[in-house]
Amino acid sequence: MPPTDLSLQIQLHPFPDGDSVAAALAQAVADDLRAALFQRGQASLALSGGTTPRRFLQALSQQALDWANVTVTLVDERWVPDDHERSNARLVKGCLLQNAAADARFVPLYRSAATPDEVLEDIAAGLPATLDVVVLGMGGDGHTASFFPGGDRLAEAMDTATGATVLPMRAPGAGEPRITLTLPVLRDAGRLYLHIEGGEKRQVLQQALSGQGPGAQFPMHHVLQALRAPLQVYLTA
Repeated sequence: MPPTDLSLQIQLHPFPDGDSVAAALAQAVADDLRAALFQRGQASLALSGGTTPRRFLQALSQQALDWANVTVTLVDERWVPDDHERSNARLVKGCLLQNAAADARFVPLYRSAATPDEVLEDIAAGLPATLDVVVLGMGGDGHTASFFPGGDRLAEAMDTATGATVLPMRAPGAGEPRITLTLPVLRDAGRLYLHIEGGEKRQVLQQALSGQGPGAQFPMHHVLQALRAPLQVYLTA
């Protein structure tokens, strides 16, 4: 059974501004990747898109580590080509796969197909077997990854017993069709982070933790219930 006090499911790391959050998160993620590289000679990282992670990705790109043995992929993706302005792959390529990190291997989720449904097996086959680090974001509607309220595959994607690693998602608030890693894949990562900034996101997180009122319906609330280890939350104070 999940704990009744979901505050036990998070560890807060507050910083005074977005630059400080980005630098600290980049250092923490790089340290996790170094540990995986030391243990296995390789490491894997799944990242989120949006506007919040830009400074974090730029800071991470300057971290000195054995990037040639790091595989980078995405938590989720809009079903658009990687040159599209809304592509998460475009964000990662432009902000992370530069400087020291230019040698990393990137595994996109998008394929040249009309819908994600057509290529799920191909996408799943290309993903790392395990993820050492996952960095999540969160929307004002309480979604994380592409676990959108009202999503057509939401229940399946958040089912901790699902055997799927990736699923398509269509939802009123999602814009384009999406593809997302499923909750078991995220939950089983070696280290799971959440990166948020601003008072609105802090309030959404508090609602998700409380499970009261609208917070009970937030996908983030259900993610927190499923976790086996505390979520490391890096945020502005």
